[in-house]
Amino acid sequence: MELQEASKRVEPMEQSGGATGGPNQTAPVVLSSGSLGVDQVRTAEGGCGCSGAAEADPNGSGPAPRTYIYTVGNIEPRFPNLSVEKEFAQVTGRANTEGLTDRQALQRVLSERGNRYLARQLCWVHTIAGMETYLLLPRDPADFDLLVASLRPTPRATDLDVVIGVRGPIAPPQLCNGLQVPIVLFAQTYSFDTDSFIRSIPRPETIPEPQFTPVAEEVFGRIMQATDNAGATDEHRALNYLATRYPAIYATTAEAHARNSALTAIEVRPSPLSAIRKVVDVIVSYTQRETDVVEKFFARVDVTEEFPFLVTKISPYYDR
Repeated sequence: MELQEASKRVEPMEQSGGATGGPNQTAPVVLSSGSLGVDQVRTAEGGCGCSGAAEADPNGSGPAPRTYIYTVGNIEPRFPNLSVEKEFAQVTGRANTEGLTDRQALQRVLSERGNRYLARQLCWVHTIAGMETYLLLPRDPADFDLLVASLRPTPRATDLDVVIGVRGPIAPPQLCNGLQVPIVLFAQTYSFDTDSFIRSIPRPETIPEPQFTPVAEEVFGRIMQATDNAGATDEHRALNYLATRYPAIYATTAEAHARNSALTAIEVRPSPLSAIRKVVDVIVSYTQRETDVVEKFFARVDVTEEFPFLVTKISPYYDR
C-alpha cells in the first residue's frame, strides 16, 4: 500500500537583516521563459554527521561542510518491509475504519497515540516532482508527530511540503525496502496546498485580485519547475526560501505585468558582498513587451547556515 508531512501552514513572511556575506563557488542558476532509527543511520555508513557537528573530512583536512536542504515537494509514508505492513494491517483491522478510504484509514490509525510506534517504523519519503529524493528522519523523536500530522485524509495534486534540514549519507538498502536516496535529518517542516498559499500572499492595493492570483501562480510555478531543484544548493535554497517566505517577489512581478512587462528570467548569483558568509543575489528580469527594455530587481539572501534569511529587500538591480 502506498502511504504521504508536517501540518504547519506556510505563511509568507518578510524579513530583513544586516548585509554580510561569504564566498559561493557554485555557478549561477538561470531559469528562462524499516524504521529510520538514529542508531541505524549513524552506523550505516560510519555516521551521517547531521546531528550537530560537521562530518570529518576523509582526507584529514578538518570538518567537511554540511549540506543543508530547503526543499518543496511531497512527503509520503512507505512500508520498509513486509513485517511492518502486516502489523499495520492487523492494527487497521481492529480500528473503526468503516466507510473510510485507504488514505483516511491510514491517517486515523497513525493518529492514535497508541499506534505511534507504527509511525516510527515507517519510511517517510520526500518526493520532488514525483521523484523519490530523500528519506526523512526527525532530529527529535517527538517530531514524528509532525510527520503524522502531515497526512492529509484526502490528498490533492496541489498539496506541497517544505522540508528544512541537513543531508546525510545514502540510505542502505535494508532501511527502506531497497530505496537508496540521501537521508535528511529535518529541523522543520511546513505543509500547505497551493491554492491556500496563493490566497495568503498579501496583495498590493493597486493590483486587483483577479489579476494578482495568476501572477503569483506563475512565479511560484516557475521556481518549483526549476531543473534539478532538490533544494540542496545555495541557489535553490535561496529560491525556495523566497518562493515560500517572501511575498514581495510576487507583488513586484504583478506590478511589472501592470506596466506591460513580462517575467523573462530568474537568476541566482553569488553576492559581491560575500566575504565571511554565503550570500546570494536572486535577480528577477522583466522585459517590456513593446520596447524590449529589460528591468531587473533583486533580493539578497543569506544561506550560510541551515535557515536562510533575507538580507536586502527586493529593489532595482543594475548590472555592473
